[in-house]
Amino acid sequence: MASLLPCNIPVLILLMSIPFMITAAQNPPSPGYYPGSRISTIGFDQGYRNLWGAQHQRVEQGSVTLWLDRSSGSGYKSLHPYQSGYFGADVKLQPGYTAGVITSFYLSNNEAHPGDHDEIDIEFLGTTPDKPYTLQTNVYIRGSGDRNIIGREMKFHLWFDPTQDFHNYAILWTPSEIIFLVDDVPIRRYPRKSDATFPLRPMWVYGSIWDASSWATEDGKYRADYNYQPFIGRYKNFKIGGCAAEGPASCRPPSASPSGSGGLSQQQQSGMEWVQRNYLVYDYCRDWKRDHTQTPEC
Repeated sequence: MASLLPCNIPVLILLMSIPFMITAAQNPPSPGYYPGSRISTIGFDQGYRNLWGAQHQRVEQGSVTLWLDRSSGSGYKSLHPYQSGYFGADVKLQPGYTAGVITSFYLSNNEAHPGDHDEIDIEFLGTTPDKPYTLQTNVYIRGSGDRNIIGREMKFHLWFDPTQDFHNYAILWTPSEIIFLVDDVPIRRYPRKSDATFPLRPMWVYGSIWDASSWATEDGKYRADYNYQPFIGRYKNFKIGGCAAEGPASCRPPSASPSGSGGLSQQQQSGMEWVQRNYLVYDYCRDWKRDHTQTPEC
C-alpha cells in the first residue's frame, strides 16, 4: 500500500483543487475600483421614509425589512429628489417559492409626473424553487405619456445565491450615463446618446415589495402563491452620494471609474463583459420582436 501513495498524491491534489477552481470561475474578475467604498453609509431614517404599507415595514438599527402578504406589500421613498448620483443598498432576498413577487430598488418621478415619468430600475423577479432569481434592469424616459410604455430591459442571473446573504446593488446616474452595479461590479452601462433617450428630470429613490403576478415570473406563467406568505425583502447599508434637486448647480455626482471623467476603466469594462457573457439572459436591443424605431439607441 505504501508504494501506491506517491502515485495518488497528484490525483488528490487535483481533486482538492477542483472545488476552488469552480468557485473561482464563478466570480467575476476584479473591477479594480469600487465606487461604493467612496460613499458613506446612512441609516434608513437618515435618507428614507415609509411610503405605503407601514404595517408591513420594520426599521431596526438603520436597516429596513419589507414584507408582502395577501393584504398588502410595502414601499419606502427618499426624503429628497435627486438630479444625479450614486444610490445603493445591500439586499437579501427570500428563498423558496417567490413567483409573481417583485423586490425592487429604483429611481422614479412618477408621483411628480404621473403618466409621463422617468425611471431607472433594479427589480428582482421572483421565481420557483428550481430556478434562479432574475435581476431586471430597466430605463424609462417619459415612460407612459401616451400609455405606450417603452421599456429598455436587460435581465441577468447572478453568480451567487442572493437569498444566502446580503449583496450590494447600486445605480450610478450622471448627466452622461447610467451604470448598474452588483457588489461594485458594473453589469450594464446605458450612455446618453440623445436627450430623447435619457432621463434628465429629478427623481426620488424607492424600494418596495409587491405582487406583479401578471408579468413578473416567466411573463405571468407562475403567480404569487400566498400559501408561502409572507414574502420578505431585507435592505441595509444604504448609500446616497447624489446631487439633490434643490442643491447647488455646481454639484457633480461621483464617477464610476477611477479616472473621475465618466465611463469605465478597461478593468471595469472587462468585468462587465464577463458578466454579460456569462449571466445576461435578455437584452431588449437583441429582441427581434421589438419595434426598434422606438429605441433608436439600439
